Amino acid sequence: MSKRFDIWFLALAAVLVSRLIGMALFPFADTTEPRYAEIARLMAETGDWITPWFEPGVPFWGKPPLSFWAQALAIKVFGLSEFSLRLPSWLTTLAMVWLVWRLAKQLWNVQAALWSSLVFATMALTYISAGAVMTDSFLALGTTLTLVSFCLVMSGEDGPWRWLFFIGLVIGLLSKGPLAVVLVGIPIVLWLLLFKHEAASLRKFPWWRGALLTAFLAGPWYLLAELKTPGFLDYFIVGEHIRRFLDPGWTGDLYGSAHDQPKGMIWLFWLWASFPWGIVALVGVIAGWLGGRGTGRIRLPLSHPGSCFLFVSALAPMLFFTPAGNTLWTYVLPSLPFTAMLIGRWISDMDSARLFAMRPLLVGLVPVLLTVFVGLTTVGLKPFKTEKELVSYYLQVREPGDSPLLYLDDLPFSARYYSRGTAMEISEDDWKELRQRDGVRRFYVAVPEDWSDRDIAVLSSSADKVLRNRRYQLLAIETPVRNLQSASNADGALLNDS
Repeated sequence: MSKRFDIWFLALAAVLVSRLIGMALFPFADTTEPRYAEIARLMAETGDWITPWFEPGVPFWGKPPLSFWAQALAIKVFGLSEFSLRLPSWLTTLAMVWLVWRLAKQLWNVQAALWSSLVFATMALTYISAGAVMTDSFLALGTTLTLVSFCLVMSGEDGPWRWLFFIGLVIGLLSKGPLAVVLVGIPIVLWLLLFKHEAASLRKFPWWRGALLTAFLAGPWYLLAELKTPGFLDYFIVGEHIRRFLDPGWTGDLYGSAHDQPKGMIWLFWLWASFPWGIVALVGVIAGWLGGRGTGRIRLPLSHPGSCFLFVSALAPMLFFTPAGNTLWTYVLPSLPFTAMLIGRWISDMDSARLFAMRPLLVGLVPVLLTVFVGLTTVGLKPFKTEKELVSYYLQVREPGDSPLLYLDDLPFSARYYSRGTAMEISEDDWKELRQRDGVRRFYVAVPEDWSDRDIAVLSSSADKVLRNRRYQLLAIETPVRNLQSASNADGALLNDS
């Protein structure tokens, strides 16, 4: 038994380390990662720790700053790289893996705790988000810490868990906002309705002091953010937390577009996010309903207080987002730690079931698939939506007097990040004006990949195609210099006037 545990502990460590290595090799791909990476880069560069900036002069009101604080701090410590910006998400995932272990061990045993952690770490969304620049992993850490603390205290634990309940709320409020309170409130209320006799144990929590601690730690930033950029609270509270979820075609998003999905789509997202374990568990549930025998089936845990709390905690995000029209699969992440504990308990008792032999395959499926994908992308066999190669090429060949990197009509976030904010978006009218400028020896312009030679000739008859990627062609356009200026003056004129 000890040797078997050693193998699965090594498997868990290998899964986590493989993600740590892979996130250093994979470039930022549009749109989420480079958008948030650029916000964190600007925070580290400007030293403004109150207002995240979408771009210079444009505040980012879409999210609180906790994830950006962590990413900007990582830049300060480790330098600017994909690895440093992704490291905070990996650390939050590591913390959640431990919380899953701790609660499963408290409710059941070490074997169930190990499998719960392994199931959670190898779910598709967990594995991907562990090495991604995003805010959802911080929200999930906050909700998981609060709900795990609640369950442990109600199960008889004392000491720091009574206070960690409120620390989890602070993490949630500073990573996603009031949504965190809703996602922890739903399972707690549902559970207390099912187990009314447990309400007396609520006195174990320091409610007044905990509420003051939460307000003291989370409240000042909200106040400072509104004072610094008035309008933040109206947009963030009313727009992001009400209109976004009630209006499928919400047009008020300042930083992108609403994700119009059919209502109830969150349940299908759960299947994708929990892959492959969610599908296997669903088969087990169906087998239980049909009256199957043996340890290969799942029975819904509605009678045991601890298991029932995990069940309602796993359901809470889907219940909340079911009527919402604007949803993403990342919204499922707060559900996965509790889903994993329920599945982990079932998997740990599967010694006599047919699925026993499939456990190694299920553990390795997502890590192996994603590792292969990262490898193919790294060696260039799998093109991806990133401008890293194009921007790197421009930075290598650029000479004094050349223009900044120009993108016609649309500037991808990855180009903005990899150029350190120097790449520019221009329209065709802007291009006509820029061509008349003095002091620029060569223009570098990225145009859509599907442009024909005729389209390019209309833009410039002297254009030379120097690089092509999945989305763009990079053109080098030589121009006669009518009035020789220094490269810095030429670049400054373009940046200031365009």
